[in-house]
Amino acid sequence: MHVIYHDIGGSHSSVVATYIHLNKLPIDRIPSPKEILEIPMFDKLRKEQQGRLIFHGIDEYGNKIYTLSRLYYSHPMTNAIKSIPNMIGIYEGEIELVDTSPTVNFIMKLGGGSSRKLKMVAFGRPMVAYGVTKAYSDIVALVSKTKFKISPS
Repeated sequence: MHVIYHDIGGSHSSVVATYIHLNKLPIDRIPSPKEILEIPMFDKLRKEQQGRLIFHGIDEYGNKIYTLSRLYYSHPMTNAIKSIPNMIGIYEGEIELVDTSPTVNFIMKLGGGSSRKLKMVAFGRPMVAYGVTKAYSDIVALVSKTKFKISPS
């Protein structure tokens, strides 16, 4: 199975969800903004990585876990990804797309926009990390739901 956490920017909620999924961030407590800022890909996606699957690791069930920056093209991008299994001869159910956008709050949007679009990293990055702490339980719930759905019976 290939699990793809995706959102507009691909460097905040999707990366945090990926690290929760891979058991690299806790599910039983909210990490500090410092812990969030230490995630290797947090707020560090390069322009040439947009629209590309970024592999982060293999979970405890053997699933490959990725992130995707899909920008504002959710429907076209996810439709394109859903068509790939038929093209390469694998079962369509081998890909699980998880939209992390619903977990993004205003603080994350403001901080992410400041850091990524306005290049005000010193201001925006800590703000988006703080926003993640406020949305963390929602991200954990999304990841838990996803892991339950894909876990072997």
